[in-house]
Amino acid sequence: MPSFSATTGGAAPVADVDRSVGSVVSRTAHFDTPLALACGRTLPQYDLAYETYGELDAARSNAVLVCHALNASHHVAGWYADDPDNVGWWDNMVGPGKPLDTDRYFVVGVNNLGSCFGSTGPLSIDPTTGAPFGSSFPLITVEDWVDAQAQLADRLGIAQWAAVMGGSLGGMQALDWAIRYPPRIRNALVIAAAPNLSAENIAFNEIARQAIMTDPDFHDGNFEAHGVKPRRGLRVARMIGHITYLSDEQMDAKFGRQLRDGINFSFAPEFQIESYLRYQGEKFADYYDANTYLRITKALDYFDPATREGGDLARALAPATCKLLVISFTTDWRFPASRSREIVKALVRKQRDVSYAEIAAPHGHDAFLLDNPQYHAVVRAWFDRIAAEGVADGVGGATP
Repeated sequence: MPSFSATTGGAAPVADVDRSVGSVVSRTAHFDTPLALACGRTLPQYDLAYETYGELDAARSNAVLVCHALNASHHVAGWYADDPDNVGWWDNMVGPGKPLDTDRYFVVGVNNLGSCFGSTGPLSIDPTTGAPFGSSFPLITVEDWVDAQAQLADRLGIAQWAAVMGGSLGGMQALDWAIRYPPRIRNALVIAAAPNLSAENIAFNEIARQAIMTDPDFHDGNFEAHGVKPRRGLRVARMIGHITYLSDEQMDAKFGRQLRDGINFSFAPEFQIESYLRYQGEKFADYYDANTYLRITKALDYFDPATREGGDLARALAPATCKLLVISFTTDWRFPASRSREIVKALVRKQRDVSYAEIAAPHGHDAFLLDNPQYHAVVRAWFDRIAAEGVADGVGGATP
């Protein structure tokens, strides 16, 4: 698995060796029970890649599910013995003594269906054909992911999560857990997320998809059979996405109008920001699957719980019985604070137990991945509160 910072961008994280979960192992759970998908199709069998950190207590009540966003995976914390530079994407959040303290909690990271990092997806072998699914892999929704995660929880003997948390698309999954499986979750942390995508966000996703699908090497999604990869499209898709993850303030502070070697009157990268975006695009094209990118961005587009209730978000969130923490960041223009406040207002309308924190941070959408002291203090206090209330108040489960 490649080394990358997380769901969005930036340099790969560096492990805090003194407070790290250390060397970790990726596991795979196989399921023969068919999974009915929102698109109308069924996966007769599937695999979920996952990792765990910390110890499950005797009451099986201290488990926390971490949901990932666009291009991340189940590798949340620690590193691999054969690849020590590959540090988990939320290693600054999860570990001994960290905001999500693995001395207290049993943390589970799971790779979503449709991904290219171990769970069943377009690169997997279709048992009916003996060839990779490729373009025939079904479109997946957030609801499908949550249903599959519930199956993994059953396999691990976790009847109820102490908390489900995630940022961006991961936050949408946490919100969906709260309304889809109310008895199975005591707390939800919805970070840098939204109740649905704005038209602008859908537009950015569509431009990125068009960059991939119009690449001559895409071959209607069957590029593997032609021995090629739509690298040009993936590069452009990544560059488009990366711009939306950073704030104008952060981009200006990091790059400004800095030149690499002066003006050369060419279309080669002359400004540092050009060079940076091309580097990010090249790196992304090396490790990510185009068919996966198309499907995960579509899952983002489709997420909208209110549609099931005639557009009434409060009514859509009414089934939630857990305590919720919603966090936003002041310079996040991809999922602005106003979208998080929509979630909070809808929950308040239904008199649900919700807390809200709006963090002043210059980093844009990427802020949920970074070491902001105020942000980490809020998350730490939330998990301290869960521990003080007694994780053993949860429901137990069967032995895995």
